[in-house]
Amino acid sequence: MKFYQKRFFKRGLLALTGVGLIAFGASAFAHRMGSCRHGGDATECRAQIVAKVGAKLDLDANQKQQLDKLAQTLQSQRETMMGAKGESRQALQALVAGPKFDQAAAQALLDSKTAAVHEKGPALIAAMAGFYDSLRPEQQEKLRGFMNRHHGHA
Repeated sequence: MKFYQKRFFKRGLLALTGVGLIAFGASAFAHRMGSCRHGGDATECRAQIVAKVGAKLDLDANQKQQLDKLAQTLQSQRETMMGAKGESRQALQALVAGPKFDQAAAQALLDSKTAAVHEKGPALIAAMAGFYDSLRPEQQEKLRGFMNRHHGHA
């Protein structure tokens, strides 16, 4: 294998791993709360998240609305990244199903996931900014403290 092919392969594999980790992180966040752990309804999950975070941060109605928008955007991003149940796992298993790693399929998978991040990323950033910017300084401090205490759990 030539040098530029090795470099391209390594970068592609690294990027695919990165996209997978992002998808896993979004999945883990959406999967952690209440009935979400057990395949609960997305609307119920969002309501639980909003109620739980709302109570901890003493959110007003506008802030809860911003948080609900963020949770909805995260769920949408998760569904886009993960696809149907088991679809991502099957796609990754198909890459190593034969005697050689399927580089073309890996690149196509990477391209589709990267396109999804580029397409939906700005909406996710805007939703996070809308929620965070709606918080009062003491609420922002509580949120930062909560994130620092729980950084290894998600």
